[in-house]
Amino acid sequence: MGLRDRASSLLLSLALELAVAFVSVSAQQKFGINYGQIANDLPDPTQVAGLLQSMNVNKVKLYDADPRVLTAFANTGVEFIIAVGNENLQTMAASPAAARQWVATHVQPYIPATRITCVTVGNEVFSSNDAAMMASLLPAMKAVYAALGDLGLATQVTVSSAHSVNVLATSFPPSSGAFREDLAEYIQPILDFHGQTGSPFLINAYPFFAYKASPGSVSLPYVLFEPNPGVRDPNTNLSYDNMLYAQIDAVYAAMKAMGHTDVGVRISETGWPSKGDEDETGATVQNAAAYNGNLMQRIAMNQGTPLKPNVPIDVYVFALFNEDMKPGPTSERNYGLFYPSGSPVYAINAGSGGGSGGAGGSLNPYYTSMFSSSSKLAVSTTFLTERVILLVLLQAIVLVLQQS
Repeated sequence: MGLRDRASSLLLSLALELAVAFVSVSAQQKFGINYGQIANDLPDPTQVAGLLQSMNVNKVKLYDADPRVLTAFANTGVEFIIAVGNENLQTMAASPAAARQWVATHVQPYIPATRITCVTVGNEVFSSNDAAMMASLLPAMKAVYAALGDLGLATQVTVSSAHSVNVLATSFPPSSGAFREDLAEYIQPILDFHGQTGSPFLINAYPFFAYKASPGSVSLPYVLFEPNPGVRDPNTNLSYDNMLYAQIDAVYAAMKAMGHTDVGVRISETGWPSKGDEDETGATVQNAAAYNGNLMQRIAMNQGTPLKPNVPIDVYVFALFNEDMKPGPTSERNYGLFYPSGSPVYAINAGSGGGSGGAGGSLNPYYTSMFSSSSKLAVSTTFLTERVILLVLLQAIVLVLQQS
């Protein structure tokens, strides 16, 4: 590696280290993070592993089964959800051997060093309007589950699929939640599969979309988990102070209408963009920080929904990084908590109780319970000052090397 490459690598490592000083989280995180990679400027997975360990995040969801990532996170204790892409569903549905080969290649070699706990088969398949793909979903899920069993992994790894919240025909009031009639023939047997295997039903839910579509009628505090009068379900008399919890309970109601009270709901994606096009109302840094920060605080408090108050919500935040190659509106490329450089897009507090994180709650590597409050402040200031100076010096070095 040349001097220029070493300087650039050191610069990125320092940026990632500096990033942790600006994001406050509690000592043991309960939320997961979506690690998308539709970008050409992301840091190496080994650096990402260090960043997430510094954040105390121990649950990660991928959109593939990238061997570089699974290898980088070996022996870290981080739990992984990995994915079978939509393009593989029909092949796996038709060929159990293909499913077994996929599991033998993408799961078996990494266990137990890397904690793979779930395989998602397909992503938002029912949003595709591809009848062949929709018909292949459950057979592919069953084939992957059978392959895991054949290889002795079925007790360690569950099988599911992530669905858009738009699989619901009705979501309010939550007690009237119902799946779309045109999808019933697919969803009913999928719920049966989840009930038989003990796996969760995964939903991608974005209150941002509801607000963007109707900013005049949807309350911003209601979608951002901020103080508001809330709304009451007239059938259950339960009160909801945020849209995400109402959506989760609508899914529970829809599943109950299909005879299932034995399947859990996990939010496989939710988040808020920090930037958008002119017509994407609400896509701001302030709103993104409020949505994700308030949500993470509720997760840290082990909150359940009004319908299931004793079942803590299980959420994977979207996303770890901004992804510059994602198609679509500007918002699609700006859901990240971090820039690819490793610097935070905005400061958040993911600990319980609001304010700045408690003891053990800062991502500053020097923040430990052995320091008094005044010492913590002094050490934090020293840490930031030193790292900022080093970062500036390294940037200057890289610029000089690039010009030479």
